[in-house]
Amino acid sequence: MSAPHSKVAIGGTIAIDHVKTPEAEGTNLLGGSAAYAALAASFFTQPVSLIGIIGHDFPQEHLDMLESRGVCLQGVERSENESFTWSGEYHNNMNERTTHRVGLNVLEGWQVKVPEPVREADIIVLANMSPDNQLEMLGQMNGAADDAFVIADTMDLWISIANERLHQVLPKLDLFVLNEGEARELAGTTNLIKAGRSLLDKGPRHVVVKLGEFGAMLFSEGGEIFRCPAWPLESLADPTGAGDTFLGGMAGYLAAQGAGPYNTKVMRQAIIKGSMLASFTCEAFSTRRLEAITHDDLNDRLEKFREVTAW
Repeated sequence: MSAPHSKVAIGGTIAIDHVKTPEAEGTNLLGGSAAYAALAASFFTQPVSLIGIIGHDFPQEHLDMLESRGVCLQGVERSENESFTWSGEYHNNMNERTTHRVGLNVLEGWQVKVPEPVREADIIVLANMSPDNQLEMLGQMNGAADDAFVIADTMDLWISIANERLHQVLPKLDLFVLNEGEARELAGTTNLIKAGRSLLDKGPRHVVVKLGEFGAMLFSEGGEIFRCPAWPLESLADPTGAGDTFLGGMAGYLAAQGAGPYNTKVMRQAIIKGSMLASFTCEAFSTRRLEAITHDDLNDRLEKFREVTAW
């Protein structure tokens, strides 16, 4: 019997994180852009296919948890080298962090390999990884040239050292996601509205700019703009992975609506759902809070969000 068709395929990093905050410290935590995004997407649709690479030292408990949540690991390559690791520390206001160590390890020279059964996904998520890796993955997806909805994230490093390759990714996208500083840098303007529109001119049909504790903005073809505030968090334990949770939550919600393209109303709902899901990630180290919540928890927060944003 063949495995169920994955509506969502998510490629990117899978990491072991070590995180320190002013209040606590966590070691050997599940991290990585694709890991957070896949777990978030599985909240709305299953199975979700995860594509990445791990080393011999990667904790089995993290893989077991992902599989138990409907994340298919067929696309996760195992290497004899050590896993990708990140070690960082957040400071008092939790908006600033210091990276103490990055161990690329298995990511050095990594070439994305997408298993044949995964290549038919309706939604393709190119989570934060090098533009070369993003293009490698996209080139192996059968639906990339047809009806698949393609989403990509990036970071300031790639804008700086791989700008030309990143610009080759942009025209292939239906949705481009990046943070406020990255949007201004890539667009070459300090005005966020002008930045969003400039990024649309580079090829994507939609652009979402993450504003951290202030929410997110959606820019769409035709000049439409939507601003979504963030959930007002009373307790912030660890913001690591919140942006990747947001990305995966949007992808999972869109997949649950059927095949794209998606109108602006659906895109707005995806942003709200992704934002609320990301708010849970911030309430505990790593994916611990995300693992524990239920659909009732999410629906309750969505209802309260409607109340605090009504006018």
